Parts: sequence; structure tokens; C-alpha cells
Amino acid sequence: MSSGDVVSPAPAVNQGAMSMKVILKEDIKQLGLIGEVVNVADGYGRNFLIPQGKALEANAGNMRQFENFRRQLEQKRAEAKSSAEELARKIEQISCTIVVQAHEEQLYGAVTNADVAAALQQEGVAIDKKDVLLEEPIKQLGVYQVTVRLHPDVKPQVKVWVVKS
Repeated sequence: MSSGDVVSPAPAVNQGAMSMKVILKEDIKQLGLIGEVVNVADGYGRNFLIPQGKALEANAGNMRQFENFRRQLEQKRAEAKSSAEELARKIEQISCTIVVQAHEEQLYGAVTNADVAAALQQEGVAIDKKDVLLEEPIKQLGVYQVTVRLHPDVKPQVKVWVVKS
């Protein structure tokens, strides 16, 4: 190569690749949120998103179909939130007592989110232990306010008494 030769840059990888517009039926990380119309590679849309039920091809018929789907989804979300708010009112009235072995104020072991979930179960409220939000296990006797996640927007607190046996 001589000093006067001009070197052209390498072509872009997707140069000339086909793309298509799709309507997302669910949130997809690094692509978009439910209901958005996004451009994707033709193969990604036809071979993955559409067969998996994660997207619809963006055309007039599918836009109308998706509007019906969106209305149903919003109705289900509203019902789930209202039932979570109702359960939250019940949970906020509950005061759980967890009896543990302890030496003075220090516990032998710790009270975890599973223990709080079991105490709520005894009070008649079924909560998954993953929904009990403890920053760290309780290691001392006392009264604690523990947050419970019922819905992304509904997080009531329950009073938990940790007492010595």
C-alpha cells in the first residue's frame, strides 16, 4: 500500500438487513415496554418474538387486537391492585408474635422472612416468604415494623413482636 491509497472503512454489520415493526406484548429488557411499537431485525421478530408470543407484527388489525389485549390487562391489574389493597388493610391490623430462644436481648439464631411469613400464615394470611421484605434478619428481641410486598404499588407494614421463650 502506498501513502496515497485511500482505505475505505469496513461496512456496517447490519447494512442491508431487513427490519420490521412489532408491537410488544410484554416488557423485554433492552428492547421496550409492553405496548410499544419497535423496530427489530426481521429474523428476530419472525423467528423469536412472534412465535414466543412476546410480540405482534405491527399492522392495523394487530393494533386493534392489541388495544383489546391492553384493556383486559389494565382491568386485571386494577383488580389485582384492589384486592392487594384490601389485604393490606387486613395486614396492617395484625400484630404477630414470634417466640424464640434468647440470652438476655440476643437471639440464638435469627428471625428471617420465612419466620415472618409463617407467623402471618398462623394469623390467616398466606404470604410467600419472598414477599416479606427484611433488610437483614432480626437478631434481637423487640418490636419491628416489617414491610410486605403484595403488589408493586402496595406494601403494607405488619407489627412483629420478637419475644423470649
